Amino acid sequence: MSTNPSLPRRPRGRPARNGLEYADTRALLIRCGIELFTQQGVSATVIDDVLKRVDVPKGSFYHYFESKDAFVSAVLDAYADYFARKLDRQFSNDALLPLARLAAFVDDACSGVERHDFTRGCLVGNLGQEVSCLDPALRVRLEAIFMDWERRLAQCLEAAVAAGELAKNADCAALAHAFWIGWEGAVLRARLARSTGPMRAFLTLFLLALPRP
Repeated sequence: MSTNPSLPRRPRGRPARNGLEYADTRALLIRCGIELFTQQGVSATVIDDVLKRVDVPKGSFYHYFESKDAFVSAVLDAYADYFARKLDRQFSNDALLPLARLAAFVDDACSGVERHDFTRGCLVGNLGQEVSCLDPALRVRLEAIFMDWERRLAQCLEAAVAAGELAKNADCAALAHAFWIGWEGAVLRARLARSTGPMRAFLTLFLLALPRP
């Protein structure tokens, strides 16, 4: 009998008592991890709190993940996949000019932090601030994610060049690199100030600094 290769293999140990299948419970744990890590980071998150939220018995964590580092890695991968899809939708939106797509991304991000009452930030940015406490392999993964985001934004900026919004000699890769460096700081400041002002101010300054035709 063949098995579904897309589903993780079920290990030995006690399952959850929430009535869900292994893969569903694992997905719920990852979703809960995203919520907690974006709110308070990894160091302040106790695995028992994650298990209680998903109604998984204490001591059953290793039924789903080999270690806390493995859990953090799975959460990070899920967040990166989600955010990459989001960037693709926004940066390839043909209904808007390329620079308007970037503005729409910022508008959406501002709505998101307001919706969560400024309790959640960027998971990648949050983990980056805790890099000294994380598995060294996660540092490499975090940098790879930032570089992927830069590549996606650079493609949007290249479209802006083709549309005549930016100068033909614009260094889109360098501009995208600068954007994400500044953006993470803007999100952090927005959470501290409990205002989207820093995020919108950063976008304004970034747009003003762009080389125009």
